[in-house]
Amino acid sequence: MTVSKEITRLEKSNVKLSLTVPKDEVRAQYQNLLKDYSKSVQIPGFRKGKVPQEVLERKFGEGLKEEAMGKIIEAAVSEVFQDENLPRDERPLPYAGPRLEEEPKFDLDQDLSFSVTYDVLPKINISQWKGLVVEVPDVEISEEDLSRELETVRDRNAIVLDKDDSAAAQNGDVVTVDYCELDESGNVLPNSERKDFVFTLGSGYNIYKFDDNITGLKKGDTREFEKTFPADFSDTSLAGLSKKLRVTLTALKEKKLPDLDDEFAQDVDEKYQTLADLKNSIRDRLAKNLQQRLRQLKTNALLEKIMESAPVTLPESMVQVELEGRLRNLARRFGASTEEVMKMLSQSGDGLDNIEKEWRPAAEKALHSRLIVETLVEEQKLEASDAELDKELENMAAESGSTLEEVKKYYEQDNMREYLRDDVKERKLFDILFAENTIKPGKKEKYLDIMGNNG
Repeated sequence: MTVSKEITRLEKSNVKLSLTVPKDEVRAQYQNLLKDYSKSVQIPGFRKGKVPQEVLERKFGEGLKEEAMGKIIEAAVSEVFQDENLPRDERPLPYAGPRLEEEPKFDLDQDLSFSVTYDVLPKINISQWKGLVVEVPDVEISEEDLSRELETVRDRNAIVLDKDDSAAAQNGDVVTVDYCELDESGNVLPNSERKDFVFTLGSGYNIYKFDDNITGLKKGDTREFEKTFPADFSDTSLAGLSKKLRVTLTALKEKKLPDLDDEFAQDVDEKYQTLADLKNSIRDRLAKNLQQRLRQLKTNALLEKIMESAPVTLPESMVQVELEGRLRNLARRFGASTEEVMKMLSQSGDGLDNIEKEWRPAAEKALHSRLIVETLVEEQKLEASDAELDKELENMAAESGSTLEEVKKYYEQDNMREYLRDDVKERKLFDILFAENTIKPGKKEKYLDIMGNNG
């Protein structure tokens, strides 16, 4: 199909594609449609496949024209987007298909002209990404950090014993609870009940952080209480809200910790002969985790600097997809569907609109950062060869203790190998950024503070 096109840039990374299909092409497409129908349609008084075209036009004229116009528009738009020479920033985003501006006039004696609008990948001009200066925290692994991790390993290897029924729950005990949210009348809110939830009292490993509220309970006790969460609460879905809760303690156990000696180290893993071996392994793991975290902080600091001089206008469709992804992540954390989470939000008085408004700045920042990375990777013409990917898979297998075949099988599903390829290219970019910019040590901070703040 011969189509003439014109692309006009609009606001917010939106474009208008104006197309014109010559009248000869319009008439030819219309005649082809008539021929197809005349072969298949059945009309009383005519044999199948023998219906004259003029009869079809008299009986289905307007409907035929509408169908022909729809097919012509679809074919013309498809032809433009299938052109390999069409620049990437003139193609529609995969989640924002073209929208017809207005119904065009269909006339067999005239060219067919129409326009569609759609969102495209935003253009971003990165003028300054070298010679920047950023700071990252100055962090060292202390003996306190080592001792804390050793206690964590010790805790995991503790023996858990039932406590007497008359005993009261205290920090360090392993408790099993049933809990739920209540409305103002004391009725259980739908989808808020949780049965047989197990955690260590004082660890804070529960959504509502009600450790202090149930300390002192005995097996079989139930306590109702109202808990108000601060505006900066770690779980944004609860921040600034008050919840009425009911918690029943159904089981109470205590931990018997093993002695810290060589025998303990051997029980943890047969590869350790002494407690010193275990400590050295923990220190190495902490050091590796710290280096990964500092690399992330360096990357974030440099990207934020680059963002300052490389503004971007994000299309609304792109932001909405990012927000929807965050909603799905929240649903996974609750072990629920997105519909159930939205219902819970509406019942709590904090609707989806308010949540999305709160999430929007972070979502837009994440998109801005991602666009900068993708643009720089493309401008630097960074690639990841199959040999590099194979080496990456070998390293993963060695670090995880899995076989190379197991790791390869995992990355063969759902196009995971291409995600790995993108990851390797991005790491190459970050290595370049580190080399081309100055990264100074900032204020001294503790390992736990750095590792606990993943924002």
